[in-house]
Amino acid sequence: MSTDWLIKNAELVNEGRRFHADLRVKHGRIDNIGGDLAARPGEQVIDASGLWLLPGMIDDQVHFREPGLTHKADIAHESRACAAGGITSFMEMPNTKPPALDRESLEAKYERAAQTSAVNYAFYMGASNDNLEAIRTLDPKAAPGVKVFMGASTGNMLVDNPDTLDGIFREAPTPIITHCEDTPMIDALHAKARETYGEHIPAREHPLIRSREACIKSTRLAISLAQKHGTRLHVLHISTADELALFQPGPLKGKKITAETCVHFLHFSDEDYDRLGFLIKCNPAIKTAADREAITKAVAEGRIDVLATDHAPHLLEEKGQTYDKAPSGLPLVQFALQTALQRVTEGKLTLERVVEAVSHAPATLFDVHERGFLREGYAADLVLVDPNKPHLVRRGQVLSKCGWSPFEGYTFNSSIAATFVNGRRVWDGSNVDGAVRGERLAFDR
Repeated sequence: MSTDWLIKNAELVNEGRRFHADLRVKHGRIDNIGGDLAARPGEQVIDASGLWLLPGMIDDQVHFREPGLTHKADIAHESRACAAGGITSFMEMPNTKPPALDRESLEAKYERAAQTSAVNYAFYMGASNDNLEAIRTLDPKAAPGVKVFMGASTGNMLVDNPDTLDGIFREAPTPIITHCEDTPMIDALHAKARETYGEHIPAREHPLIRSREACIKSTRLAISLAQKHGTRLHVLHISTADELALFQPGPLKGKKITAETCVHFLHFSDEDYDRLGFLIKCNPAIKTAADREAITKAVAEGRIDVLATDHAPHLLEEKGQTYDKAPSGLPLVQFALQTALQRVTEGKLTLERVVEAVSHAPATLFDVHERGFLREGYAADLVLVDPNKPHLVRRGQVLSKCGWSPFEGYTFNSSIAATFVNGRRVWDGSNVDGAVRGERLAFDR
């Protein structure tokens, strides 16, 4: 399939600028950006009049469940959902079965992705109470970072030994990314809810059980350890207004401690629990409308640096169980970019800031090689957005293996018109090209 394209008359959004230009793709790379470029023999020409041309989204926080949990998700299905949503690269979490706690299990995931992933990929090394040596000897080019669950998680991945935690922050050769919730606080609140409701804890109790205080305490601990050791720390999925004061506003450049939130924290609030129930149960929990507004403002001012998904699918029948049995997590990648762009329509975020948060910032933060920007010579990971074509989400459109979306019935103001991965059109606005395979992300370290 051709990797040579000429995209004409688009509105490019890149590095704080919006401008009309043409963009040429040759051999999978951005060959030229300029005005009134003439078509060459063999090029496929796309008239992108009225469309936005953005660098593909880099989602640095997904759970694709492979290996070990592939009844609910796998790399093949979830990467195709990424393509349909304008996500051209993902970084996947280590809490699979087995977890990626050593070099062998990490490389096994890369081998799986090479066979089936429709977009580019990378995998985090996980931390546990007993794999400090594997972290210490990790090749910095082999993973985007080390994931530390400083809260409840799957299997052997809750790091609650203070000496081990200190050692990880001291020794990790890559950025550390953290899930911050204080497990003892959560356990105590959960026990109280059980006393009140028995097995039938309602969904609206979830943000009270996984409380804002649990988030704040754990985030403070992570920051204190990073400051002690000079660690490059990235705190994931900020869900409360209270945590925002712990981070600095402004450009990413020069920061050693950065923050991230997720698209569902910009869209939903605790007012949605009665309608959607455990479909929007996730960790950390979706909290109040006031938190949502404060988080959105923090993205706008650069206090939150990165916007991602924490895509974490589960089957509908699993979500239909009682509170203690219904797992936490939402399928999000297919509609994530549209969710972010909806905040542009509402006037809460600028288009330039969204591109910074979903593409430029993750590329910069994780030292991704020649991706995340519209620059000549860079990989042609591109997304064309139609800002004037509304998109009503229906269940039959969902490409994630779980087969449902929390956005069903919602109409986005924009549509994903096309997605290109390494110059190959993997999404044409209607279908995924099943022949396209992404590449392993490389890191400039």
